[in-house]
This record gives sequence, C-alpha cells and structure tokens, in this order.
Amino acid sequence: MSSDTRQALIDSAVTLFSTKWYGTVSVAEICRNAGLSNGAFYRYFKSKEEIFCAILDHVVHQIELALKPLTSMEPSQRLQNFVVIIYTFSQVHTPLVRVFREGQYRFFEYERKLKEVYRQAFQIAFGKAPSITEYLFALAGLRFASIRAALHQIPVQTDAFVMILKNGLLKPQPVNFDRIFSTSITPLPIELWPDKRQLLLAEGRKLFGEKGYFETNIHEVASNAGLAIGSFYHYFESKEAFYKEVIRSAGKDVRHFISMNLGSGLNRVEREMRGLWLFILFLSMDRYCYNIVREAEFILPNEVRDYYDAFHRGYLKQEDSSLTCDPTTSIEFMLGVAHYLGIEVVFDNSPEIARQTIEEMGHLYMHGLGDHVH
Repeated sequence: MSSDTRQALIDSAVTLFSTKWYGTVSVAEICRNAGLSNGAFYRYFKSKEEIFCAILDHVVHQIELALKPLTSMEPSQRLQNFVVIIYTFSQVHTPLVRVFREGQYRFFEYERKLKEVYRQAFQIAFGKAPSITEYLFALAGLRFASIRAALHQIPVQTDAFVMILKNGLLKPQPVNFDRIFSTSITPLPIELWPDKRQLLLAEGRKLFGEKGYFETNIHEVASNAGLAIGSFYHYFESKEAFYKEVIRSAGKDVRHFISMNLGSGLNRVEREMRGLWLFILFLSMDRYCYNIVREAEFILPNEVRDYYDAFHRGYLKQEDSSLTCDPTTSIEFMLGVAHYLGIEVVFDNSPEIARQTIEEMGHLYMHGLGDHVH
C-alpha cells in the first residue's frame, strides 16, 4: 500500500508539473489531485523539490531501460532502433518529457545524467565512445525534433534521421573557415533615444533573464525603467502580455543578428556553420535571451512554439537543393543542434568548445557518422 501511495503522489505531480510551471504547483495541490492528505506527502518526500527530482531520476531511468535492448540486437539493427526508441519515448511519454524539459533547465545535473545514458547508447549503436561533437550531432537534433514532434506536432520522419546520422544532411562542399569565423561582427543597433515601450521591454528582458518570470514584478520593471506603473499599462494589458512581447523581441534580435552578419558568398554548408557561430556569439553577449526563452517553454508554450516556428520558416526561405533528405526533418535537426550546443556553451560553461565543435559539425553535416555504422 505504501508504494501505491508514493506512486499516486508521483503520478499526481507528473500531471501537474507537465501542465503547469514548477513555481505555481504546491504540495497541497499535488496531494489534493491525488486524493491524499498533506501528511501522506511528507511521509515520502521532504519537499516539492524532492518529488520533482524523484520524477527526473525516474525519467532518466525509464530512458535507460528503453535503450537497454540495443545491446542484444544485431549490429546492423542498432542504429535504426536507436533512433526509433528515442523518438518513440517522446511520443509515448510526453508528460514525462515535459517535466524533464523544465528539470533540465532548473537542475542541470539531470541533463548530465541523461547525457551519460545517451553516450552509452551511442557507444552501443556506433561501436565507439562519442566526441562532444559526435554526441551533439547524434543526439541533439534527434532529441529536439522528437520533442517538437510530441509537443508541437511537427511531422518529422525517423527514416530521415537514420539517413542523416549515416550520411549527413548537406551535400559536400568546400569549406573556408576564415569566412565562417570572421570576427568582423556588426552588433545590433542601439537606440539612443528609446521610447517608453522600448525602455520597458529592455528592463523586462534584463529582469526576466536574471530573476525569472515569477520573481519579477511589473512595478519593479516600471521603476527600473524610470516610469510610473501607469505607463506600463498604457502599453501592455498584463504581465503575461508583456512577457510575450519580450519573447518575441528576443527572437527577432537573434534572427536579425544572424541575418545581418551572415555575409555574402557563402555556400550552404558555410552558411550553416556561420549561423551556428553567430548564434553562440549572440548568446555570449546576451545570455538573458536564452534564459527567457527556456523558461517560457513552461509558462507560455505556444509563444515558444512560434519562436521556433519562425526559425523554421527562415530555413524554408533558403534554397534547399543542398539538403539530402526530408526538409522538415533536416531543419528541425539543425535547430536541435543549435539548441543543445547553446545548452553546452551557456549552461555548462564550455565556450571554449564552440569553434572546434562547429568545425567538426560541418564535416558531420556533410558526411554523417557512416564510418561507424555497421
């Protein structure tokens, strides 16, 4: 019975954490949703954080169990099943994936635990331990696109993932590293005389990025911008509406910075590599942007879907004759590489890996991991 009670609390917490932001869920609500008393909760968990972390451990363990059958498969079957298992887990266990996405942001050590599980699975599937770049190539695009398929119904194809991992996704082309990593960068324009709306958005971005959504109040935003609270409500009807505008402006800034610094004369592979480099440079100059977008995944998920959709549409505007397989899957794969490279650099404090990783990623984009596929 005791194990049933504990599981009922965990099931209740998964339901709530997967549909609400961690900061808005209370222990009392978890108990109420499970039909149990608060006292029952504290027999098994010391705090909300403890049950949340227990769920994160459970997710890591479930993924490990899902990947375990790879060891008993014929080598020729492993890559296909590696892809299908990771993709299917997101579709079947979407609530757990939602919780883990927030956990990855709040408690980064669980991302490291999952990374180790995936590294071991890579070694089984490809017969070697992965480098940082090989890990990102094999897992970043696959994980991100699988989650987007589950959360946003983006129609990606598992067979296309297999082909990308085997052979790459861009036709081989000569690469000039000097053009890719040129340090001649034009910063975003600075508004010397910003209007009141721009002042509020700039201050909101800073406070949301530093403190998070729930710890930031609009009185502080207005005060720090040197304005009365009435000015805030003149431009924004609520804190949520204001947050939406902050997210939209952050996305526009990232896209504008990359487009204005891409330069001309780059081939398709060079353009993709320079785009990654510019994304990392942007994050190094404005970490608030990444924090805001990551937190928004759990507060305003539809707004974040629009954020990623805008990048997807940007890819579709480019000529895509260099893509070797399904465009939607390829684009989501590349967005995933940028997303997880950003996590490596920003949240794991590894900026020194960026240039070398992008150089190696260009090679994998053209050739894949075919040398290691049985």
